[in-house]
Amino acid sequence: MTRIGARFERCRAEGRAALVAYLTAYDPDAEGSFARMSAACGAGIDVLEVGVPFSDPSADGPDVQAAMVRALTAGSTLRGVLELVRRIRAVHDTPIVLFSYCNPILSQSEGVEATVRRIKDVGVDALLVVDAPPEEASILKDPATRVGLEWIGLVAPTSHVARREKVCAAASGFVYAVSLTGVTGASLDTNDAALRTYLSELKAATTLPVCVGFGIRTPAQARALAPIVDGVVVGSALLRAGISGVEPLRALVGSLADAVRQPHE
Repeated sequence: MTRIGARFERCRAEGRAALVAYLTAYDPDAEGSFARMSAACGAGIDVLEVGVPFSDPSADGPDVQAAMVRALTAGSTLRGVLELVRRIRAVHDTPIVLFSYCNPILSQSEGVEATVRRIKDVGVDALLVVDAPPEEASILKDPATRVGLEWIGLVAPTSHVARREKVCAAASGFVYAVSLTGVTGASLDTNDAALRTYLSELKAATTLPVCVGFGIRTPAQARALAPIVDGVVVGSALLRAGISGVEPLRALVGSLADAVRQPHE
């Protein structure tokens, strides 16, 4: 069983949702990023999404964009990000998803096959490539799955039923359910009936775990959604906490981890 599969199985056995944390690599710099990611792993996250800084994000809100600017200013490269992952893997067994756009991976001079092998070798468990829809993903997905990386699928509230089925069929690891038609960090109403129907229908459409993200900022929001999904993703709120240092980030992760560790109804 894969590291991601084992973690979700453990969460199911404990009757709770997983806490998935997104942090931008190299924010605010290599050492600061390592400290924040290591603290998050130690404070109770179940899956770590490591964001690869990119100059032209499409769905990332102001917090993620600002983190990417800080990271790129600090000299982030894909090679540097992977060295950071290697350091994290040496001290934590937390499943790691490399969260990227196509360009940073495709632009490597060594070629896609060697790049995905290097990504796997440093301890990454899965790829989530936000601008690689199923129709165009094979250039990355096929070599990635050959080396044993899982491929996380992205579904939006606007995705029609056939589209959801196509994304789920191509995915492994888990399915990321975008909660709203907006950018990361936007305001989210966790009691919205349409959101809950969408998540229920998506869970019925796949045997993979379903994790919901975008707009989840507080423990109360995480607690509200945890009983109806397999995982809750938090990113922008963690980046904001991290600006103040490692301890505020650690404290927020602890509160979020407590929130999702309620028994499912």
